[in-house]
Amino acid sequence: MAVRHFDHVTVVVRDLAAATRFFGLLGFEETASVVIAGERFDRYMGVAGVEAEHHTLVLAGASPRCEVQLLRYLHPEAITDPYVEGLQATGLNHVCFAVDDIEGEVARLRAAGIETRNQIMDFHDRKLVFLRGPEGITVELAEWHQSKTITT
Repeated sequence: MAVRHFDHVTVVVRDLAAATRFFGLLGFEETASVVIAGERFDRYMGVAGVEAEHHTLVLAGASPRCEVQLLRYLHPEAITDPYVEGLQATGLNHVCFAVDDIEGEVARLRAAGIETRNQIMDFHDRKLVFLRGPEGITVELAEWHQSKTITT
């Protein structure tokens, strides 16, 4: 097998503080913050004249390591995706994180002002719910039923 495990997802944001708060509520902690710029990043990103704040958030205690990287463009201006909330659009649909108590997490997140996109549902041996994430992205939470175990 070539792929060993999920490593990170990068989210382009305009409101860095709101995105950091959202992922902080999910247990992510900032571990690094740098500005990326220059020809090397222009080539790698395929974005001419790129200059962006790059913040690495790590899920505390997760093994293997799990990161959310937040990218706030200083130049050029970030492009707003008018279809980001439409789950019927092609491309990346959502990211999902496992939790132990979905009802408790949803109550805690709602109390902190986080909106759910739907009600909790049972599907494929787990309970699932979509959250309205930063910049309109969809983040899902999943609680596996006790009869099923997750192995790494």
